[in-house]
Amino acid sequence: MKNYVFRSANEKDLEEIRALYTGATGSPGCTWDEGYPNEECTREDFKRGDLFCLKTEEGEITGVIAVDADEIVEKLPCWSRELQPGAELARLVVKESYQNQGIAKQLLQCGMEELARRGYQSVHFLVSKTNERALRAYEPLGFDNRGEWYGYEHDWWCYEKKL
Repeated sequence: MKNYVFRSANEKDLEEIRALYTGATGSPGCTWDEGYPNEECTREDFKRGDLFCLKTEEGEITGVIAVDADEIVEKLPCWSRELQPGAELARLVVKESYQNQGIAKQLLQCGMEELARRGYQSVHFLVSKTNERALRAYEPLGFDNRGEWYGYEHDWWCYEKKL
């Protein structure tokens, strides 16, 4: 099994990250389009120190995940008050040649470890009701389905987990 390194993205990674986002657009269950995630969103994640890559030991990006700063999602009533503060993990993408190898699960686990280091009590995320691949990846990680929400022109399941 290969060893991977979870690190903050650097300036040199941004172009490849954008290409990964663009490449995932239109895949089954993916809600992304030509307007999201855009360059501004990617750069804002980077500036906040909230954009992370899982890389091979040789430095190849296998996948990406971000800590989101979406106030609308943070204010959804479905998130547990007892598990505050909480943070959202979002914009998870796995390079096509690394899909179905547990990379999404590893990105989520590393992202949760990062949130715990930052002092968060819980992690939450939205997943499109039509994104079967994502639903399969998240299920074994012990997330609780906290309900559903319609926003950004899509139907979402709301998942949360205590860190």
